[in-house]
Amino acid sequence: MIKGITLVSAIASEGEFGRVASLFSALGFEEGKGWQDAQGRGRAFLAPVGNLEFVAGRAPAVPPVLVETTQLDHIRSLVEKWLLASYRSEEIADILSATELTHWNSRLFSVQISPELRIGFWQSENPLHGLPEAIEGDLSAANMRFAVVTTRWNTVITDRLLQGSLDALHRSGAAKADIEVVRVPGAWEVPNAARTLAESKKFDAIITLGCLLRGETAHYEAIYNEVARGIGQSQQDTGIPHAFGVLTCETLEQALDRAGLKAGNKGFEAASAAIEMVSIQRKLAAQNGQVKK
Repeated sequence: MIKGITLVSAIASEGEFGRVASLFSALGFEEGKGWQDAQGRGRAFLAPVGNLEFVAGRAPAVPPVLVETTQLDHIRSLVEKWLLASYRSEEIADILSATELTHWNSRLFSVQISPELRIGFWQSENPLHGLPEAIEGDLSAANMRFAVVTTRWNTVITDRLLQGSLDALHRSGAAKADIEVVRVPGAWEVPNAARTLAESKKFDAIITLGCLLRGETAHYEAIYNEVARGIGQSQQDTGIPHAFGVLTCETLEQALDRAGLKAGNKGFEAASAAIEMVSIQRKLAAQNGQVKK
């Protein structure tokens, strides 16, 4: 079984050998097990991750040794400082290159350690480079069924949220026949209806909409906590995604802003989240060899 990759580079003289070793030590490489015999010696430097790359069709446009970094400008400053201790400042321009953009979406500079050895240091410009590939949901609602629970209380707000949800669903490919809208008296009743719809197993996701205004009731926080708890509990117990689109605002003006006036439409956002969660569930089920319709 493959354990690791080692790149062996020959250094022409003892002086250059020492300079290379001191550079890698200055950059913080962990030193591995070295060796020495009557014919020569070697020093090893370890990196957390290694790659072996082969190129065909054209000569490589990069140094034979490449070191990937996360703080390229800082590394270049360290290399320049190290060079100043061993070379005249006028020599450094020929030894240390400027940092340049590459055709493979990265920045790179190189340092000529010896006539035989040039080392390149690079950093990817892609913020997701090197991260594990994530499973993400698609925003296609085709062949998905949704239930939307909304309230008659504060309809000046909830009707706007409902409009946003339906807009998101239709734009994403959901058929009108695959969307069922249920109206309940107020936010307190939303979890009960959501639970009943989820337990029917007729829907891939439940979208919950409502609006609570602090100024309208003294027990605002108690209602909100129970509504949030009930919706979350229904999702956990049934395994059906529940998108949370219940607004909790101080004033009517804030609620209007979050219902499409200034700060987006929470109903649209909730529907988009529901679509994505159904897609993620299906991908995870397929990955695990399950069938989820």
